[in-house]
Amino acid sequence: MTDQLRLMAVHAHPDDESSKGAATMAKYVSEGVDVLVVTCTGGERGSILNPKLQGDKYVEEHIHEVRKKEMDEAREILGVKQEWLGFVDSGLPEGDPLPPLPEGCFALEDVDHAAGELVRKIRAFRPQVITTYDENGGYPHPDHIMTHKISMVAFEGAADTEKYPEAEYGPAYQPQKLYYNQGFNRPRTEALHQAMLDRGMESPYGDWLKRWEEFGMKERTLTTHVPCGDFYEIRDKALIAHATQIDPDGGWFKVPMDIQKEVWPTEEYELAKSLVDTSLPEDDLFAGVRDNA
Repeated sequence: MTDQLRLMAVHAHPDDESSKGAATMAKYVSEGVDVLVVTCTGGERGSILNPKLQGDKYVEEHIHEVRKKEMDEAREILGVKQEWLGFVDSGLPEGDPLPPLPEGCFALEDVDHAAGELVRKIRAFRPQVITTYDENGGYPHPDHIMTHKISMVAFEGAADTEKYPEAEYGPAYQPQKLYYNQGFNRPRTEALHQAMLDRGMESPYGDWLKRWEEFGMKERTLTTHVPCGDFYEIRDKALIAHATQIDPDGGWFKVPMDIQKEVWPTEEYELAKSLVDTSLPEDDLFAGVRDNA
């Protein structure tokens, strides 16, 4: 029945799909599930985070084209489909007070209008399951928060022909489940941190855990643990494809693969909406959907 199953992952920027839920997507692709990544912006205002590429004049002057090529490579590695929503990266405002967001950016779009563009994608692809970010965006980047907002509106709006007429947006369709990505959760971080210390190794997560305490970050409800450790190598390869954003020698890759697979071989999600019966906790994003596929 997997040829009838469709998963849509809605992300803010190119590279987000490879750092959030990538192993899950690769797993479902291997099972024959149709997976579509919808990328809301082109990442035009993203900083060059890989020190090996900082100062590269071509990359600095053609960041949009470079990030598009990186996305193409990551898409091929993961085996997913990918489409752009077409909005402009808002950038991450810094300073005190924070500067205003740039005119015309994604985060300043009218929410219902932007959600309408996602409704088009949902009605065309007809996913039973959608993944997106929680109300905090996973972290408070304005584009991540906007991605949450439009995903929530579009989940309902895809079936609302009064708000989004079929003549303009395509035939109505109602997705059945919506999840928040919660891969960067505290139990996982603590488990990997302790595993590194127990083996006499330096953990990359010490500062992360301190920040959790300092900022009083809210604990999320992890409803769904998808076993996907066998696809961690594909996840990492896709992430490294986003060369402007990821240093292959950086903290992302400090925990040896065998430890990751032994200690935490799952990716986590928070079930936000479900129109099908399911029992929690789950180990499958399509729990409750497969029987009706």
